[in-house]
Amino acid sequence: MPASRAAVPLGLRYTSSRRVSPGITARRFHTRGVAGPVAGHLLEADLADRRVGVGLLRPPVVAARRKVSVMARAQRAVAGVNGDFFNIGETRAGVEATGAASGAEVDSGRPRKGAVPFGQRFGPPLPPTSSVEDVIGVDRKRVGHVSRLRLKGTIRSGRTTLAVRGLNQYALPVGGAGVFTSQWGKASRRRAVCGTDMLRNAPCTTDVAEVTVRRGVVTKVRGTVGRGAIPKGTVVLVGREQAAAALRGLRRGDRVRVRYRLAGRHRFRFAIGGFRILRDARPPAGLAAVDPAPRTAAGISRDGRRMYLMVVDGRSERSGGVTLAELARLMWQAGADDAVNLDGGGSSTLVVRGPRGRAATVRNAPSDGSERPVANGIGLFVRR
Repeated sequence: MPASRAAVPLGLRYTSSRRVSPGITARRFHTRGVAGPVAGHLLEADLADRRVGVGLLRPPVVAARRKVSVMARAQRAVAGVNGDFFNIGETRAGVEATGAASGAEVDSGRPRKGAVPFGQRFGPPLPPTSSVEDVIGVDRKRVGHVSRLRLKGTIRSGRTTLAVRGLNQYALPVGGAGVFTSQWGKASRRRAVCGTDMLRNAPCTTDVAEVTVRRGVVTKVRGTVGRGAIPKGTVVLVGREQAAAALRGLRRGDRVRVRYRLAGRHRFRFAIGGFRILRDARPPAGLAAVDPAPRTAAGISRDGRRMYLMVVDGRSERSGGVTLAELARLMWQAGADDAVNLDGGGSSTLVVRGPRGRAATVRNAPSDGSERPVANGIGLFVRR
């Protein structure tokens, strides 16, 4: 992996190693980067060991946040890290911050949400070759991949056909229609019609429509976007601009067929959003070599049989954090051939189960001084 010595850590030195469970190892490491001393943690999971599982750490609903340690305990994970960037705050009066992640999610083989438009994502600027549709995950054959997932689907009623452009997302493409399910939660859906494909802070549009469909039949058509829990067996369709005009043409009692999937090269059992920092052991062109910070990353070995989860502490005398270029090199040194950057800063959290089966607790030093609630995470599990 070619890199300048002035721009990347000089080497990865492990200071401790502990077997968390069969197939899962936790290590601590030290190195030096452009900001000085660097301290971090690494989890390594052997996906070829059938006792090892990898899955989505998640709150009960998409539009919510929980601490990594809370999610890990609730789902009985033995270790894990925080996940994707998320909708952490809003400046528009009357618009609720949803807490939902920017990228796609696959949970137990089923799509949970899609990726927001490029300009609506949170986090640092993407390298030129990266996409908001990038994910890291594990397929049904227990092989890890860094790939892309694109939402595809249709809404059909009589002569009306609309493309599904959103699934449980805090932002919809201009002119598009999205599907909200019971997995979304009680939060307002209004944030979905705010901003544009390129400007996250653009005003909310008032050219909207919302249609409630219960067991394939329209039960309500509105000219505003609502809030509140969605019962199982019901979907809420939200449209803006052109899609809103089409949805307003529906009437109570009309039959509607809604189909959607997350399409890509692999059939993921688990996947989470994050942008690529390694491809075939090389960082993408334009990966930032400035702004050291706390970071979280996830990576896959060349054969897809090992997963690496890394958290680097930052913003302290003990550890100054790393740049994205440095993070890529650390992941390569740890064994990853492909890797993604996940949410960092105060979100960076790594939890590990203690000896004698104690619940997973925080092992790194979050830069906020305490653990931050986040949108999702990657959990490591042991099957008995």
